[in-house]
This record gives sequence, C-alpha cells and structure tokens, in this order.
Amino acid sequence: MNIVVLVKYVPDAQFDRHLTGDARTLDRSESILSELDEYALEAALALTDARGGAKAGNVVTALTLGPASAAAAVKKSLQIGATQGLHVTDDALAGSDASATSLALAAAIKTLGPVDLVITGMASTDGETSIIPAQLAARLGLAQITFASSLELDGTTVSARRDGDDFSEEIQATLPALVSVTDQANDPRYPNFKGILAAKKKKVTTVSLADLGLAASDVGLAGSLTRVTAAAERPARTAGTIITDSGDAGIQLVDFLAAQKLI
Repeated sequence: MNIVVLVKYVPDAQFDRHLTGDARTLDRSESILSELDEYALEAALALTDARGGAKAGNVVTALTLGPASAAAAVKKSLQIGATQGLHVTDDALAGSDASATSLALAAAIKTLGPVDLVITGMASTDGETSIIPAQLAARLGLAQITFASSLELDGTTVSARRDGDDFSEEIQATLPALVSVTDQANDPRYPNFKGILAAKKKKVTTVSLADLGLAASDVGLAGSLTRVTAAAERPARTAGTIITDSGDAGIQLVDFLAAQKLI
C-alpha cells in the first residue's frame, strides 16, 4: 500500500503570529509540525501497521511544501514512523495561496507513482482554510472524504465516519482516494528513541518546481488567486468591567449582557 500524508511546518501556537515583507506572508521562524497533521500521520501508520508495515512493502510518504526549514516537519514525521519524505522547496513558492499550493502538491504526488491513499489533517493550524484537501482531490481526480473522525480500510474500500453537531454519517469510497481526518480520529504516537535513530537512515527527496514541471508563474503571488492586501496588529485587550456585589450584582450582570446583545 502506498500512502501519502501531507505535513506542514506551521508557526508554533505558543507564540504570537506575525506577517513579514511587502507580500505580508506569515513569519515562520518559530515553527513546528502542525499538530493536526499528526492525526493524519497516525491514521496512515495504523493502516499500514495492520497490513505488515514497511516489511510487507507498505510505504508512508510524508510530503511537505515550504522553505528549507520545513524539512523539520518531514524529519519529525520520519521519527514518528513515516517510511520516507518528500520536500517541495523553491523560492518561487513564497506567497502561494491554497490554490497554488494544491497545484504544487498535486504535481509532487504524481511523482510518487500509483498512490492508494492521500491523508491530510482537517486543516492547517496557520491558514485554517480546510480547502486544500478538496482542491487536491479535484486536481488528482480522486474520490474524497473530508473531516473523518474514524477511518477503516477493507480491501479497496475506505470507510469513514463524519460527526456533525447532532448526527453522524458513514461514508465510503473506492481507492484511490483522499481523506482528511479530524483530531478525534485517533491518538497520535510520539517519536521514541528507536524511531529517532531509524529516521537518520530514511530517504528524504528534495524537489524544485522544475523537477515537477511547473513554472514560477504557476505558484507564489503570481499564481495565486488571493493575496493579503492589508493587515494591522490586533488591538491590545482592554480592561474588563468589574461588578462589585452590593446586593444587585445579578441585576448588573444581566444589564451588561443585555447591553452587549448576548442575551
């Protein structure tokens, strides 16, 4: 089985986010593997483990797109258990929106030969658009199941459960397919000492736009359908309203909530 997992190098949520440069792109100097992508990686590893793992010929490729520093996302994925890595990096990719990004990712996936399953997280924790999976499935001509909270594979049929606010639905698709999983899909494993050592021997392939048959004008700001035209720092948080209880605190609270149109 050949599975591709998208992994992204995103700004660490512990720090404030900042835009940089005239193009107002996200500063990624303090970044980590997206937490939501760990659920996608775990889903892929669980499926291949049940089928004998790498020894039985199953391959899990961790695919990322970004600058040289984004290789850290692939490195951690290999430590967790991915078989190999693929890193798409090119200066022309800077400023790519979701459309341009999905174009480059689709071209990269095509270089991996016949792929049975593409698994992604439900969203990236930086852009949070959740549209890359659908765009990628369309570009690759794959059946898609998004926001899966469980994932099973029986022969060539992939089954998933999607949970709504007050309902759940079961969805099936025939391989090859693309599935995005939520943070309810599983409990991601952590790198262990054995995995960290093994990762040093695993192959990571780096490719450029030229390797994928794409031009600089296809991606980046030139190939994007959207761009940030203006941005401002978030206003500092103002002091809250303090209610002193003199016997009418409840009334004051209700009046405050009503004034804010919260009740």
